[in-house]
Amino acid sequence: MKVDKIDRETLKFILAVSRSSYPREFAGVLRAKGGVIKEVLVLPGTLSSEESAVLRLHMLPIDPSACGTVHSHPSPAATPSEDDLLLFAKFGRVHIIVASPYDEKSWKAYNHQGEKIELEIVG
Repeated sequence: MKVDKIDRETLKFILAVSRSSYPREFAGVLRAKGGVIKEVLVLPGTLSSEESAVLRLHMLPIDPSACGTVHSHPSPAATPSEDDLLLFAKFGRVHIIVASPYDEKSWKAYNHQGEKIELEIVG
């Protein structure tokens, strides 16, 4: 399934939880339906600090709607780190990084190779 859109309410949730987690990073798994990201799963055992967030992917239920990851950066840079790129290559097709100040202009989406992609905001 090609994922090329994100629901506006889902994006608002991601931005809000990223703001409330600051200065710690937030991380979750994206779920899509019909090519639109609709939900964020927060996995049990996720670790979060001011430098990183670690997803326990073994805690992910068998879920064909899981399409990638989302996490926040406490800095204004929404570019993937080396660790981010390793995660992107291991799991999912769409990855979102949200950066400070956590508004509709401070996030970027990437494919599994770390290349920037566009997601249309719908709804």
